[in-house]
Amino acid sequence: MKVIGITTTVPIEVLLAAGYKVVDLNNLFITSADYGRYIDIAERGGFPKSLCAWIKGIFGACLENKINEVVGVIEGDCSNTKALIEVLKLNGVKVYPFAYPHSRNIDEVKKSIQNFMELFKVKEEDVEEVREKLKEIRSLARDIDELNYIENKATGFENHLFQIALSDFNGDLEKFKIMLIDKKKEIASREADVKKIRLAYIGVPPMTGDIYDFVEKFDARFVYNEVQREFAFPRFDEVRNIYEQYCNYTYPYDVHFRLHEIKKQIKERKIDGVIHYTQAFCYRAIEDIIIKNELDVPVLNIEGDKINELDSRTKLRLEAFIDMIADQKEEIK
Repeated sequence: MKVIGITTTVPIEVLLAAGYKVVDLNNLFITSADYGRYIDIAERGGFPKSLCAWIKGIFGACLENKINEVVGVIEGDCSNTKALIEVLKLNGVKVYPFAYPHSRNIDEVKKSIQNFMELFKVKEEDVEEVREKLKEIRSLARDIDELNYIENKATGFENHLFQIALSDFNGDLEKFKIMLIDKKKEIASREADVKKIRLAYIGVPPMTGDIYDFVEKFDARFVYNEVQREFAFPRFDEVRNIYEQYCNYTYPYDVHFRLHEIKKQIKERKIDGVIHYTQAFCYRAIEDIIIKNELDVPVLNIEGDKINELDSRTKLRLEAFIDMIADQKEEIK
C-alpha cells in the first residue's frame, strides 16, 4: 500500500479513497522513543534553533522514515509549513498542497476539497463512502470522551490519546477500531473516579504528554481536549457531506470561531479552569490575549519547546493554578 504523510489533519477520506495508508508526521515524531533525533536531523540540515520543534520534528520524521509523499497544509495551520514543504521538495519528497480557506465560506471550502479530490483522482461518491465507514470509529472516540467528562472513568490522557489518533487512525482502520472497542469496554468497567477540579486543555497538542498525569496528583483532571477533539470530528453526524464536515472543523479557522465551541464545552462540561498550551516560537501564543479576554473562567498559559516532560517551573505554575481554583471553589461554598 502507498504511504503518504500529513503535516496536520486534512480530508483523510480523500486519501483513503485514493488507496493510501496515511501517517500523521506529528504522531510519528512525538511517539518516537528517540524523538529528539528527528529535531537534530532538521537542525543539522540547516533549520534554525529558534524555530518550532514540531516543524523540525516533522521534517526529521519524514526523512528518517522515508516518507516519499506528503500533504502539506499551507493555509489554516502553522505558517512555517510553507517553507517546510519547499525544503521537503529539495530533499526529493513529492508534496501535495492543501488549504483551509481563511473565510470558512462553504463554497470556498467545497472548492478546496474538490481540487484535493481531483489531485488524487477520486470521486465524491468514493469519498462519501469512506466518510460513512469512518463514522463508527468516530463514534467510538466520542464514547471514550463521554467516559471521561460524564462518567469520570477515562483519564485525561486516554481521552487525549484516542482522539488525537484519529488524525490518521494509526495507519490501520480495522486494527484501530478493534483497539477502541476493547479500550472502551475496559474503561467502562472501571469505578468512577471523580476529581475536584475539572480542567480544559486548549491549544495545539502538547510536547509534554505528562501534563495529564501530573494534574491528577492534585485532585484535578482534564475533561476537555479542544484540538484533539476536533481531530476526531465529534460533530460528524450533524453534517450532510464532506464539505460541511470540514467547514464545521474549528482548528484551521480563526480564534473567534474556535472560542464559540470552547465556550459551549466549558459550560457543558462544567469546566473550572483552562490550560492554554502554546509552542515556543509559534504565532498562536498571541491568541492567548484574546482567549483570556473572552473566557469567564481562569486561564493559565504554558509554553512548550523541545523537551517532552514538564519542567519544574511549569509544574509549580500548574500546582499554584489548581490550588487557586480549589480555593475559589471553597469560597463559593
